[in-house]
Amino acid sequence: MSRRRSIRDQNGQTMVEFALVVPILCVILLGVFQFGALYNDYVTLTDATRVGARKAAVSRNDANPAAVAEAAARNSAEGLDPGKLDIAVTATGWEHGQSVTVEATYPYEIDLLGFVVASGDLTSETTERVE
Repeated sequence: MSRRRSIRDQNGQTMVEFALVVPILCVILLGVFQFGALYNDYVTLTDATRVGARKAAVSRNDANPAAVAEAAARNSAEGLDPGKLDIAVTATGWEHGQSVTVEATYPYEIDLLGFVVASGDLTSETTERVE
């Protein structure tokens, strides 16, 4: 007895749906990984500015407190490319009670399957009072 296949037979439907949906899910998954890496860089950058500002706040008696604060921020930015990291230390003065600000920028780009979707600079700034 031969088995005749109907046009309405649904064998293979699941395979076609899977083949259509998997590339979209893979792009979404890669996007989640890229945004996770971007968030990690932002948290590292924010921590580096915090460490630099704290070091600047307590280093007013050093010969060059701005350089000490920048070095502390760079040492704290583990995982970021030091060549791309820009750190600026500005102070209204190095006397007790005055403000010191550490600002850092780091470039980013979100790359999905070889296409750059977004790019720019991450920026973080922390201000503390000199002790």
